[in-house]
Amino acid sequence: MSPYSVTQAIELADRLINARQFDLLMDFYTEDATLVVRPGLNACGREQIRRAFDAIDAHFNSGLKVRQAAMQVLESGDIALVLARTLIAGETADGPQVLARKATYVFRREADGQWRCAVDNAYGSELLDSLPPAGQTREAQA
Repeated sequence: MSPYSVTQAIELADRLINARQFDLLMDFYTEDATLVVRPGLNACGREQIRRAFDAIDAHFNSGLKVRQAAMQVLESGDIALVLARTLIAGETADGPQVLARKATYVFRREADGQWRCAVDNAYGSELLDSLPPAGQTREAQA
């Protein structure tokens, strides 16, 4: 199989997520990848990421649908930063959910020539919103 471009890899990953093909999806990730499940909760490594997708799938009642509305890929050698507008839809216990996020992904081209995701952060810079203001600790906020 010839190597995919970064955007092709992401498009394939979206198709695998939408089809609930989570075992096949694991080849999309580096062995030591990190998936931001939600702010403050990361899954590290393929084994944890695989379990996280089962939990995410259950949260969306097995109806999670993901697509990238736009992507900007910045490559430097074997590293790529992807800025994306990610659209997430599904049915949760609270009813239908449609989320638009500005995601950030980091890819690494591995020895086999394939681009694999090393950091999967669908929350992008939103992660900063959960941090205390500069110079303040979490305890000081309480």
